[in-house]
Amino acid sequence: MESVLKYLDCTSVGLALLGGLLTLLLLEIFRLNSSRSRYPPGPKPLPFVGNLPQLSKDQMAFIRSLPKYGEMCSIYLGRKPTIILNNMQLAKEVFVQNGTVFSGRPLQPLTKWITKGYGIITANYGHSWRQQRRFALHTLRDFGLGKKTVEERVAEEAHYLIMEMLKQEGKPFYPIHQFMNAVSNIICSIIFGDRFEYDNKRFAKLLEMLNENAQFVGSSAAQIFNLVPIIKYFPGPHQKIWHNVEALKKFILEIVEEHKKTLDADNPRDFTDAYLIEMTKQESKEETTFHMENMMRSILDLFIAGTETTSTTLRWGLIYMMDHPDVQECCHEEIIRVLGFDRCPCMEDRPQLPYTCATVYEIQRYASIVPIGLIHKNTQPALLRGYHLPKGYEILVNLTAIMTDKNHWKYPDTFNPENFLDEKGQFCKNDAFLPFSLGPRVCLGESLAKMELFIFFTSLLQRLKFSWPAGAPRPNMDGTFSVVHSPYTFNTICCSRETTH
Repeated sequence: MESVLKYLDCTSVGLALLGGLLTLLLLEIFRLNSSRSRYPPGPKPLPFVGNLPQLSKDQMAFIRSLPKYGEMCSIYLGRKPTIILNNMQLAKEVFVQNGTVFSGRPLQPLTKWITKGYGIITANYGHSWRQQRRFALHTLRDFGLGKKTVEERVAEEAHYLIMEMLKQEGKPFYPIHQFMNAVSNIICSIIFGDRFEYDNKRFAKLLEMLNENAQFVGSSAAQIFNLVPIIKYFPGPHQKIWHNVEALKKFILEIVEEHKKTLDADNPRDFTDAYLIEMTKQESKEETTFHMENMMRSILDLFIAGTETTSTTLRWGLIYMMDHPDVQECCHEEIIRVLGFDRCPCMEDRPQLPYTCATVYEIQRYASIVPIGLIHKNTQPALLRGYHLPKGYEILVNLTAIMTDKNHWKYPDTFNPENFLDEKGQFCKNDAFLPFSLGPRVCLGESLAKMELFIFFTSLLQRLKFSWPAGAPRPNMDGTFSVVHSPYTFNTICCSRETTH
């Protein structure tokens, strides 16, 4: 009799659990259908996980498919809907004309865990963000941003990069470290007043951590963390990211402490000095946003933003040059005709190098480094194309769709520098070129990135020739997407142009 009761108890519990799960599923399906009816159309989401499985399967194909739902559509990154803006006119209406309404930044669980909302990139649109961004822009300009001094630093670093690449001359190698080190040295010279040698093992490890974190933030694992934030207390890939952030913060803190020992308030040497001086000036103000937490996060933001996207663009540029040797040769011939082999390029050379300049822009357009930008939210209830959006609604702009829109580009789906050349072969801008996003939260390092890309790219093609290793298969050209669209690992072979002339 007891065994029968025991069997009945187990059966009852199992049936109750099954009934509960089915009820939850039905309620979720009902909630999802109700939610979808209130917002723009989009790909059909699954209960609880939304469109994450489709996004994880083939990220870039999923992003490219979104314009078929209209100028704006909805996707579900978990249980919450997110609006995607698929054309330039709507993106400008939202982020430029109504920038103050749509420039918020949602503090998602992963972001909150890692940044606590401090700094510039992930900070919400408000007093702290305004102060930190304004200070960063002003201070970066003071230390050479947009001036000849930074151009000279980039040209000098380009020389070091070429010498480093030539150490591998004739041998297949993957240039991720060389590009990251070179690009990072520019922002490091502004923030810390120093650069780091390519054989510095500790710095190489930090750059590796930086790349790991960039890959993780937009990954499926990160989205799962945002769905179930309690997993931060358990083992998993997120713990590696936490460890990486702590290591990067320790590295920055050591430099800050060294700066404190030799600080001269009348003669700041770099961004770190300037921030320490500003902290002292504002320490008596009750509502100051200049404190150690914001300092650490702002420096880390500048370090990340000043390294990852530009170095990734250069890697894509190398792939496109190897895949289009005719474009590589046209650039090289133009560069040699204008600069010769010995003179370093500078920004004033751009009008005389229209094909090279167009190629740099086309790399950014075709690679689409940040395919859907960084996530925004509206800071107050808003009406958008007849849809009522509650405060805090998440919004993304489909930069990939805009930069491959057939209404704005001659060759939207292929790599072709003629997208930026007029009938006379002169460089011409295009309003649909938005690799740095737009509005109040446009990338604050845009001018520095443009300078670095032009000078590094031109210097490399002036002195080196790149080709695929013999017999090596081409990598999957779709690449991999987290927040940053990165190429898969590939090998290149470089050789000195001087030996071939």
